[in-house]
Amino acid sequence: MKYLFLILMVSTVFSCSSSNDSENISIVEKYVKSVENLDYTNMESLLADNYLGYGPSAGDSIGKIAALENWKDNVENLYQKIEYTRSQFARVTINDGPNKGDWVAHWAELTIEYKDGKGPVKIWANTNYIVENGKIVKSIAFYNEADVLRQRGYVFINPNDL
Repeated sequence: MKYLFLILMVSTVFSCSSSNDSENISIVEKYVKSVENLDYTNMESLLADNYLGYGPSAGDSIGKIAALENWKDNVENLYQKIEYTRSQFARVTINDGPNKGDWVAHWAELTIEYKDGKGPVKIWANTNYIVENGKIVKSIAFYNEADVLRQRGYVFINPNDL
């Protein structure tokens, strides 16, 4: 009987955990779909009021209101289309430290078309999200900004060579 109770308790813990995992991944999938659809209104419903986004460069950070203003400006003036051509989600738990929490990792290859006709560009991106109470509270994005600019026709010149 003790073993049956122990098995029941362990399976209950794992079933609750995996249900939460599925919900968190689903929230991030909805957010990614909002990005792909250029739907900053839906993005707003998925971000917590205390949301903080970091990256892609060291030192970059942005709160919810500014992030939504940036997306609105990008949708109206910059992006024609964003398409996720490959996308993979995974759940990771960090047990301690400043980044403690239940994270959803999103690895993707995406193609961006611009309104000015330059491009398109292909990006490999990794964005990690913390989800709490059904909302994204934190994200950290990594992608190669220089590669995006190179694909758009920019040329990098070392000022020492001038």
